[in-house]
Amino acid sequence: MAFTLATWNINSVRLREAIVLQLLRDQAPDVLCLQECKSPVELIPTAGFADLGYPHMVARGQKGYNGVAILSKFPLEDAGSLDLAQLGHARHVAARLPNGVIIHNHYVPAGGDVPDREQNEKFGQKLDYLTELRDIFAAQKPQRCILVGDLNIAPREDDVWDHKKLLKIVSHTPIEVAHLNEVMSAGNWVDVTRQDIPDGLLYSWWSYRAKDWDAADKGRRLDHIWATSDISAAAHSSRVLRDARGWEKPSDHAPVFASFDL
Repeated sequence: MAFTLATWNINSVRLREAIVLQLLRDQAPDVLCLQECKSPVELIPTAGFADLGYPHMVARGQKGYNGVAILSKFPLEDAGSLDLAQLGHARHVAARLPNGVIIHNHYVPAGGDVPDREQNEKFGQKLDYLTELRDIFAAQKPQRCILVGDLNIAPREDDVWDHKKLLKIVSHTPIEVAHLNEVMSAGNWVDVTRQDIPDGLLYSWWSYRAKDWDAADKGRRLDHIWATSDISAAAHSSRVLRDARGWEKPSDHAPVFASFDL
């Protein structure tokens, strides 16, 4: 079974339905994982997706915040969800493909602005989310799984526009990177994007605050596609669709793609 998967923090699936449809029409991934849908599940605009050949969806939603969804050309089996750090947020959903591969779609908490859990509760929640995820993978090693989403951490020096300037900025602090690396190690995950694109600056997020995000190019790679080590060799053709950041009413994230031959 060969398929292409994309992950995208859409920053409101209802507000940005038009560019989701544009992506599905122009790029036609077999599976699209969305984060920050900001919608109850019943209000996600599924009719337009179905019209383009994506009749299948598993999702978890809530009004105005968070929310994750997996759209697919293939039938999907709902494989559950986790409430990590006991936040009561819609931040994870899993779905099983017809070939048995499970896709985990995560929206990790952003963590606020101050990288100190004593001063900033949200930063502590982010670290706790990752710690619980690490412990789950350590207790039961995942197999034939793909993990995607807005993980809200740019782990490598070349995943940010200026490593030294961002060392004390939430999303690139050493403690966050260490926590993410522990999650990867516990589950024997492989960073598919960097397996395919091992060197060079690579971003998937550019702030709305930049007057000209493209020229300034102060990006971070916050969006990830991982695969368990038993299937990671089947992944290929990774890319970031940077152009989508410049579409009308864009998300501040760009979609990340990978293909799998499984």
